[in-house]
Amino acid sequence: MSVSTRPAAVAGSFYPDDPATLRAALAAHLRQAGEPAAATRPPKLLVVPHAGYVYSGDVAALGYAELARWRAQIKRVVLLGPVHRVPVRGLAAPSVEAFETPLGKVPIDRGAIASVSDLSQLVQADRPHAMEHALEVQLPFLQQVLGDGFQLVPLAVGDASPAEVAQVLERLWGGDETLIVISSDLSHYLPYAQAQARDGATVQRILHFATDLEGDEACGAAPLNGALQLARAKGLVPRLLGVRNSGDAAAGRAGRDRVVGYGALAFDVPPAREAGDSLGATLVTLARRAIAEALGLDVPASALPDLAALAQPGATFVTLHDREGKLRGCVGRLEAVRPLLDDVRANAVAAAFHDPRFPPLLASEWPGLRVEVSLLDAPEPMEVRSEAEALAALRPGEDGVIFEWQGRRATFLPQVWEQLPDARSFLASLKRKAGLQADFWAPDVKLSRYRVRKFEDTR
Repeated sequence: MSVSTRPAAVAGSFYPDDPATLRAALAAHLRQAGEPAAATRPPKLLVVPHAGYVYSGDVAALGYAELARWRAQIKRVVLLGPVHRVPVRGLAAPSVEAFETPLGKVPIDRGAIASVSDLSQLVQADRPHAMEHALEVQLPFLQQVLGDGFQLVPLAVGDASPAEVAQVLERLWGGDETLIVISSDLSHYLPYAQAQARDGATVQRILHFATDLEGDEACGAAPLNGALQLARAKGLVPRLLGVRNSGDAAAGRAGRDRVVGYGALAFDVPPAREAGDSLGATLVTLARRAIAEALGLDVPASALPDLAALAQPGATFVTLHDREGKLRGCVGRLEAVRPLLDDVRANAVAAAFHDPRFPPLLASEWPGLRVEVSLLDAPEPMEVRSEAEALAALRPGEDGVIFEWQGRRATFLPQVWEQLPDARSFLASLKRKAGLQADFWAPDVKLSRYRVRKFEDTR
């Protein structure tokens, strides 16, 4: 039975179509990049450009040089880029079994695509991929540094919100075997000095996890905004590898009156996060077991790590979503007054069966249920004297906020910023949750903020 394949569309224009010439070009770009700094884990996320190799190849190689030592470890590449020719609502996955370049075929991870196919923003469409260069130009670099031991999840991103992109990436996140690559150039067709200034500012916004990048800053803004939203939530650490433009890379080929900007960045899992990953997986497992036991389901008797943190006081929220990603329950407490193990189990059962906004969970909902555990840091009072000061002090995407006034109390987890990214609307909705008008303020209002470590199902 023949395997359906998306053939190379821009070989011979964006990069050489002769295999030997192509390998030589890739090797030259990677030599120019030099040896990366020593690391104990592969990068989790790369941002690389997608122009013709003579323009952006040296910058792209700065990212791909980070992967050579992890050739045997990286087994899946989730590759996102913008659409340039065919409009898409959401993220388009192809139906084919492989993508082809002059270096051979790259198999598609159909199982991974199936795992996100229930999300409404994920569509299956081959037309957006047929002539799209943003994804294709990354493949020869991946083949050169990773060989033929990886599978691909190619997603062409059109009109999609940061939250929609982040939701897909959350499902596909995996561990060190999974690399996420975002294909994006920076500014387009500005004079050389103006492009340098614009791209420098954009890179700083990326390094600070901006989720409101526009197309004139980065043509891959849609996939990049979503990736940055999730990278921030996951605690990744960004590194700038290099930023240039076509005026630097193509001296003698093009002038400097109208240049295109290119940047390469890596995002790493910090070493301190490794212990947190073990704790997070344990908390999610405890929450799932508590709900399954309450439903009367058989629970696999697998051993859990003996973590000292489970016996210490801890504060958690357990959030449940159904198979369509809709909220199904959320209960927690803000103060660490009982052992972490007991807190997460109790909150899981309360979220499933005692959240007054929802009916009790049914056993029939269990197969599609997704469990998220937020581990809260201790709240810190915010010294603000007015609503204007509060709005200026809030850190969108980072702060969980507690609002208190004369016995009324309400909180939003940092995850709520995904739905309410503007500080004013965030605070207004929090006041309504406390039973007050959106424009309410009083001198004795008390605000506190906290951060969370969020852990979610990976099943």
